[in-house]
Amino acid sequence: MTETPAAFGRRTFLIAATAVTVAGAAGAADPAGANPARRRQPATTSSRSVGAYEVIPLLDAAGPFFLDRQLAFPAATPQDWERAREIDPGAFGPGQTWQLDFRCFAVRGPRDRLMLVDTGVGPDGSPAGGWAPTPGHLPVELTRAGIDPADVDTVVLTHLHEDHFGWSVGLDGTPFFPNARYVVQRSEVAALAAGDAALSYVVDPLRAAGQLDQVDGSARLACAPGRSGGVRVVPTPGHTPGHQSVVVEDGHRQVIVTGDVLVHAVQLVDPSVAYRYEADPEIARQTRERLLAEARARRAVLATAHLTEPWTEAR
Repeated sequence: MTETPAAFGRRTFLIAATAVTVAGAAGAADPAGANPARRRQPATTSSRSVGAYEVIPLLDAAGPFFLDRQLAFPAATPQDWERAREIDPGAFGPGQTWQLDFRCFAVRGPRDRLMLVDTGVGPDGSPAGGWAPTPGHLPVELTRAGIDPADVDTVVLTHLHEDHFGWSVGLDGTPFFPNARYVVQRSEVAALAAGDAALSYVVDPLRAAGQLDQVDGSARLACAPGRSGGVRVVPTPGHTPGHQSVVVEDGHRQVIVTGDVLVHAVQLVDPSVAYRYEADPEIARQTRERLLAEARARRAVLATAHLTEPWTEAR
């Protein structure tokens, strides 16, 4: 979810950013996960059906971000915040704190197809542990949803930030989903800098296991038999160079798993508001505006990773 200026390594920057978190009106914002009592307990919430497919939200973790919300979205106006609060009141903690979820989605399809979109913050010791509320609860959430990791045939990684690939592998590098191909944009892997935790933690182990599936651009991952619908990935760059989203569709009905195209409701009410850690804010803005415009036209449901409710509509 975070993106680091080129002058810093990701881990160095995140540690520094945590150290300089400014106080909100009600006191300093805790780094994510610093106060376990403030985490919301995970629970599988209602799913959405799209033709032959069922989309299931899986809450891996929840907690405050390490920066106050105005620092994370410096261009947001008081009016933007008021409108965002109406959509996602749970994101507004004491003072200027930003409360957020770290959510994955399962897609259950015909012929026992099982797909997972993103794998959360991961266990203690994962790369996200320096700033996110680890350990995550994805394994428990999968069990609650009746999903055996061995039955998952596809894992889509929307992008290679620590809070989206944490449970892809164990701490020893063994793929957590042993029978799945892990789909990521080739441009996302190519953009990783030497020493990026994503390379050593997830890309190299998946490549060694023969489970890394790099795609170029849009790609159809599943088709419903006898129907026009299916599941596909579409490039949605800006947050990272190779960011992708997942479209689950049947006829005119769509659920779009957005990844980090938008990370807070303030970007839903004003898509021009940049997030501090976008790799390319201008491309991110264009992507967000295009995705939301298309979603409005199709009356699509947005499945979001970081809003405190999994489902929302384009405004």
